[in-house]
Amino acid sequence: MNYKALDFLLHHAGPVIQYRLRKEITGKITVREEETFLHEIYELPHMQLIQKYVKPDGYIGSGMHSWDNWRGMVLHETPLQDGETAARLLSYYAIPKEHPIVANFVKAMRDEKILKQEFSYIPPEIERYHNRFVGIHNGNCLGALLYTMQAILGYGDDYDDLIEFQQIALKGFEKILQLSSLEEILKQRKGLERKYKYPYIESDEYLPNGYTLETLAYTKTWRTEKNIQMLADALNHINKIMKPDTLMHVKVKSRYYAPCYALVTPIRAFDPECIDTINYRRVLTEIAMLGVGNRVGIIRESLEAISAATNNEGILQMDYAQPHNKRYSPKNIEYPTPYADVRLEENYKDGHGLDCDLTFWAVQFNNLVEGSGV
Repeated sequence: MNYKALDFLLHHAGPVIQYRLRKEITGKITVREEETFLHEIYELPHMQLIQKYVKPDGYIGSGMHSWDNWRGMVLHETPLQDGETAARLLSYYAIPKEHPIVANFVKAMRDEKILKQEFSYIPPEIERYHNRFVGIHNGNCLGALLYTMQAILGYGDDYDDLIEFQQIALKGFEKILQLSSLEEILKQRKGLERKYKYPYIESDEYLPNGYTLETLAYTKTWRTEKNIQMLADALNHINKIMKPDTLMHVKVKSRYYAPCYALVTPIRAFDPECIDTINYRRVLTEIAMLGVGNRVGIIRESLEAISAATNNEGILQMDYAQPHNKRYSPKNIEYPTPYADVRLEENYKDGHGLDCDLTFWAVQFNNLVEGSGV
């Protein structure tokens, strides 16, 4: 445990980090302190927006990973009015699963009548809902997304269909271990202009993606030493066989879609001087949450890089000045969309907000690795 980092966070962090630090890492929190921190969290501006977007049926916002605009209609006042972004905020803020906002949101996601109504506001969503389980084996469908959001909200081990999805997620990683190259399962499209000729996989093909990884990270039922070792082996194998420039689609009936964070390129270890992807710290966290410890090469490399990039005050530092780092800099994070890393501090403009977020991530990451196992 880096006690300088802990001391820095305890003196400078906002209520979300203060709460999660005590609740998840040090384990030192009283009932009164927990109530106080949660009250402060409920008053944060983003949480106030979430409360505004809750519907009478319990669903939050409109759609999930859906259109912001459609044929001139503005569908989301802010990104938090999208169901996925709302779920991520509730999860990142560690809102208890028993809280009415969370419990009713999950209840709505499990109600066929409510869901059908919620995904009928524009024609593309009607079709998307109708085909919501096409692509479930590789996580590229609305059904997988709904299951994943229930998992990150704390319900992934509570229902048989969500437990079944854990097994689907495991099969995707098992598939990786059967491959010596991704080309073994890719199919080629014909008769199209070159720029659209991406190879594809069929919708029923097993393959891991960001959502199946996330489901496993936030659940427990699947955890055996055998499964954990399999995941460690699969993650190492991904970085052995995948090419950095892989482009592919998933075929869903007669259409082709870009996959949702398919794990078909090497997963990069933490590098404080290179910020070239949307959310790689989040992915590293979720890998560490699997309990694989330092059996995964990128975990070992990340631990070494974190140690080297931590200053004498225990603060994790990153290089934001280089031109190639500006596009994906954590300074640009505002909302917890699927296209952003995790942000827990309200203010990045003044004080230590960004330093606190990065340092908490480093402390959390180290703690997850050290506490790995079944």
